[in-house]
Amino acid sequence: MKLLFAFLSLAAVVGSFASEPPAPIRFSVEFMDRSVEPGADFYRFACGGWLKAHTIPPDKTLWGPAIETEETVWLQLREILDACGNDAPDRDAVRRQVGDFHASGIDMATRNRLAFQPVAADLERIAELREKSALAPLLADLHMRGTGAFFAAEVQPDEKHSATYAFELWQSGDALGLPDRDYYLTKTLAKEREGYRRHIATMLRLAGDSDKDAARQAATVLRLETALAKISHPREDLQDSLKNYHKLTTAELARLAPGFAWAAYFRALGAPELESVVVGQPDYFQNMSALLRSQPLEDWKVYLRWHVISSAAPYLHEAANREHFVFYGTQLNGQPEQSPLWKRVAISVDGALGEALGRLYIERHFPPAAKARVEEMVGNFQATFRERLTQVGWMSDTTRQSALAKLERFFAKVGYPEKFRDYSAVAVRRDDYLGNVERASAFEWRRMVVRVGQPVDRSEWGCTAPTVNAFFMPTQNSITLPAGILQPPMFDPQMDDAVNYGNIGATIGHEMTHGFDSDGRRYDAEGSLRDWWTPTDAKQFEARAQKIVVQFNAFAPMPGTHINGKLTLAENIADFGGLLVAWDALQKALALDPSKRRTIDGFTPEQRFFLSYAQSWCTLERGEYLRQSLLTDEHAPAEFRAFAPLLHMRQFYEAFGIKKGAKMWLPPEKRAVIW
Repeated sequence: MKLLFAFLSLAAVVGSFASEPPAPIRFSVEFMDRSVEPGADFYRFACGGWLKAHTIPPDKTLWGPAIETEETVWLQLREILDACGNDAPDRDAVRRQVGDFHASGIDMATRNRLAFQPVAADLERIAELREKSALAPLLADLHMRGTGAFFAAEVQPDEKHSATYAFELWQSGDALGLPDRDYYLTKTLAKEREGYRRHIATMLRLAGDSDKDAARQAATVLRLETALAKISHPREDLQDSLKNYHKLTTAELARLAPGFAWAAYFRALGAPELESVVVGQPDYFQNMSALLRSQPLEDWKVYLRWHVISSAAPYLHEAANREHFVFYGTQLNGQPEQSPLWKRVAISVDGALGEALGRLYIERHFPPAAKARVEEMVGNFQATFRERLTQVGWMSDTTRQSALAKLERFFAKVGYPEKFRDYSAVAVRRDDYLGNVERASAFEWRRMVVRVGQPVDRSEWGCTAPTVNAFFMPTQNSITLPAGILQPPMFDPQMDDAVNYGNIGATIGHEMTHGFDSDGRRYDAEGSLRDWWTPTDAKQFEARAQKIVVQFNAFAPMPGTHINGKLTLAENIADFGGLLVAWDALQKALALDPSKRRTIDGFTPEQRFFLSYAQSWCTLERGEYLRQSLLTDEHAPAEFRAFAPLLHMRQFYEAFGIKKGAKMWLPPEKRAVIW
């Protein structure tokens, strides 16, 4: 299930913005606060002016330069969708699909008229269940159309045999209505649990239940989800891919988790004859099976009914949509206002028909020259990383040769896919928003499930071209740099090399380093889970990485709440390694063209490099969002990512003349030396 390591996490950012695209935000010394010494608080030194000048928009959970770029992208997509949404007879098939999909979502009059009617058939099927054995095919159909419950099923490259696709089963956060198991089990989150219970009851009343029935069913849902939370692994335990890989025959799965009709489930999903499945957490499925057997069918029907309603709520009428936002947006994330309707629907189109929309996007907004320049930059970084690997003093030659072989097989996907997906099999109707969402989900599932046991298509993407993010895919040994992120301030042709290397350069280095972080290092050159380390080298790596764990465990973004250094370790290592590679690449560029080594706005290239990196993390966050992210996000809060990796770099101290005794000074014995 753990397919992509993201450079930054913006999943909660879905707010609105002005009707016209703002001017591209760029690196600027005006964002700094020069009254703060860099050795005292480098984050405020680099971002203090920006922090003082900005507030979080009411429809946002956080705000920063990368999010401003994302806003620009959504405006560009809105223009495309509005043009495609006009029911003109000369539209081609792609424009008709994305346009009609968007039109179905923004037609709130039809959605209000339909109310809960789009889920009526599913709710009736649940009500008619008479035996637990019938749960399996029904759950398969719900999973295929996008409703999460009990567990997750996926088809992905087999992590130990990455050349072929495997069928995978994982414990799933979608089995729970709250963001994480801790929300059910931690005393300090009792307020959130009570808010969730009230939310369930309110939504069920909207669906036609009496006050008494709604309250009773809300209690049932909370009880069952709490039981599922208790048998779920903590998030930090899910970071170790080796410990979360267990290939079982289907017969072994049936013995491990009896009482669930696995064969019927696989058939209903359209899976080919399965000899084996990869199970992430066998004990979860064993305990889930026992829980399923011990609790009455009527209670599980209540649980399933709730998950159908909750999953569909964002695509239903205004009342259901609003109630869903009030709890998940405002109560859990602190977001006062909902994002505008057009954007919520645009996000759905991007998720459902993303490569069709992406094709239209890159035609307008991503010239071939930008793609070529970034591909050249990636090649330079790969060569720089190779030099760094050859110089790592703590690594034996045996492990080093495997590391170099892995880097040699590494490749990058830049801008957009070589071939865009054909969605012609997805039926899109202008009067059926939820149906469009579900049919697109089912199409994607059917497209993937027939591939089990087949060769992996390494050219496929795991995100859409307009995405403002970057990724590493361990089973492919590849990074993805979508067109959306390759624009100011991340990649800015108008800026000097130091600024670009400190931003998009550090991002490229970050994603490459993911192949050698605490979990990525477990994958070999072919992208398969295999221990290619000598025992001594593995211990060396772990000891050095532990210094980063200790460093981040000490950070307390909120009173009494610390960063989880183990949960965030992979991202923190990637930040650090990415900066080192970007630094080396910048020094090469400056050596090749000495005219670039000049002071700009009073700062040397080395100083601008670090300032640019820090400014990429200038961020304001709502307290509720920060609290949730500390529990659930494998990324540390942006403020700490802005300066923490710099403290391990001698070059940072030298660039700003920071000496022992300064607040930013990290004693050499506490600094990590990894890549």
